[in-house]
Amino acid sequence: MRFLVRVAVNAFAIWIVTLLPALQVQLVPFAPGEGLQVALTLLVVGAIFAIVNAIVGTVVRIVAIPLYILTLGLISLVINGFLLWLTAAITSGLPWGLRTGEFWLTVVAALLIGVINWVMGVALRPRQRATERG
Repeated sequence: MRFLVRVAVNAFAIWIVTLLPALQVQLVPFAPGEGLQVALTLLVVGAIFAIVNAIVGTVVRIVAIPLYILTLGLISLVINGFLLWLTAAITSGLPWGLRTGEFWLTVVAALLIGVINWVMGVALRPRQRATERG
């Protein structure tokens, strides 16, 4: 269930980023490109992004621990941009998917996706009752 929520939140965040033309992130929906096809494409791209984050992102973050220390965590921006770029590269051979422009704009788009994911994660987190807290 948590994975499905993550996919939906990723899809929403990617949709928001595609609405900002300055970031050069475009979504190419399934044919014929109507509303349902756009939503399905967003969900599939969100699932691919979640899988890339879970598998490749974990490995890259573990390998980059010294860089996290040296840059005080700022390398995470570049790593998140790389993961978004990798998601676009995976879907680039298909007639649908995510297309990105310049790498540094992709880093900014990944930062925005991260902020949206954080806000949605806080909003969707189950609340603890006062009696459960002790």
